[in-house]
Amino acid sequence: MMEKRTLKVRTVIISDVHLGTHDCKAAEVNHFLKYTRCEKLILNGDIIDGWRLKQASYWPKAHTRFIRLVLKKLEKRNTEVIYLRGNHDDVLSKFLPMAFENLHLVEDHVHESASGKRYLVLHGDVFDTITKNFVFLAYLGDWGYRALMRLNRLYNRWRSWRGKEYYSLSKAVKARVKRAVSHVSHFEEHIAELAKSRGCTGVMCGHIHTAADRMMGDVHYLNSGDWVESLTAIVEHYDGRFELIDFAGFRREYPMDDENTDAAETLEPVEPSPPVNLTA
Repeated sequence: MMEKRTLKVRTVIISDVHLGTHDCKAAEVNHFLKYTRCEKLILNGDIIDGWRLKQASYWPKAHTRFIRLVLKKLEKRNTEVIYLRGNHDDVLSKFLPMAFENLHLVEDHVHESASGKRYLVLHGDVFDTITKNFVFLAYLGDWGYRALMRLNRLYNRWRSWRGKEYYSLSKAVKARVKRAVSHVSHFEEHIAELAKSRGCTGVMCGHIHTAADRMMGDVHYLNSGDWVESLTAIVEHYDGRFELIDFAGFRREYPMDDENTDAAETLEPVEPSPPVNLTA
């Protein structure tokens, strides 16, 4: 049987999947992984949401399928997998670094592109003072974000009933709140400075759920976004060129087939989840 058409790239970078939460878009990220082939897969933090799993047990089949797709890339595709600790899976920090053949669990990573440029890869929560120093406020922010996501689901059910497209309230709020915009700006500046201090010409991160691909001075700044709202990833082509992939565009090129039953699970009216730390 002929293999289905896939996107073949050198490197795939995703972050902030938040498995174990109701707002994880598991069907979409699974489809993306299924239709991509790469030499290296970088899972840049908050892939599993340990914060939420401590509070409630939620793990549907689609979340297990994500793990299986990653293992398939390891075992059958000979893909190197780099898993970086995030703040929601920070329990891993006690055991890092670890390596199992092609699987590496690390705090940060330096990626050399096909063009020979060095990119510092890290989740990015190291620059979030709330996450690091004010745990109570971080959990309070988590609660607020989950409440907003619950409202977001109800609002989009109404929009769907009216025949309108999905609209992210959370992204709209972040775009309009001056303090949130300022926090994102400072975060990006600090990340770029760190990359330069480590002798790198670029940086890849996640954490703030805001996808980006741009130059900040002489530093190439990449943020892979998330699989809760943005549904974005970064890919490196074989010529060393990086591209920000949006799932809506990816889905047009590689349609979701009828056999994909995960999609229904992402629309369940259940508890929301992953936090975005917007205060600095």
